[in-house]
Amino acid sequence: MPSSPIIPPSAYVTPVAVGFADAQGSLSVVASGVPLPVTTVRQSAPPAPLAGTTSANLLAGPFIPLADSPMHLQLSGTWSGSVVLERSVDGGATRQPLTAGGVAWARFTGNVNEPVWQEQEREASFYLAITLTSGTVSYRVSQ
Repeated sequence: MPSSPIIPPSAYVTPVAVGFADAQGSLSVVASGVPLPVTTVRQSAPPAPLAGTTSANLLAGPFIPLADSPMHLQLSGTWSGSVVLERSVDGGATRQPLTAGGVAWARFTGNVNEPVWQEQEREASFYLAITLTSGTVSYRVSQ
């Protein structure tokens, strides 16, 4: 690590530098090319998953996610039909299917295991609109 002298502007000023222990345990002084390492910490536990199994049409929900954390959807089983992830900001009175760039998003006709959405609004809640023509589907929305 290059050394830079710290020269106080007068005899009565104490210089201060911020540093941290690097991977080798040595002092690493914070600079524009060496930022202070930080980690985002959740302030609350993630919500309980919205999970179940159905062989009939069902509106499952609500799932109320933490803001700024991805939502994950798992669909499994032997089934035909569709599962649509819907969003509401009025407690479920009005639900809208998700879109991305004006195109339908989060409408599934087969098994999946993937992140599907990341919400920013604290009032938003999510529902699964399940329409089956045959079979049984197991679903799980989680964070």
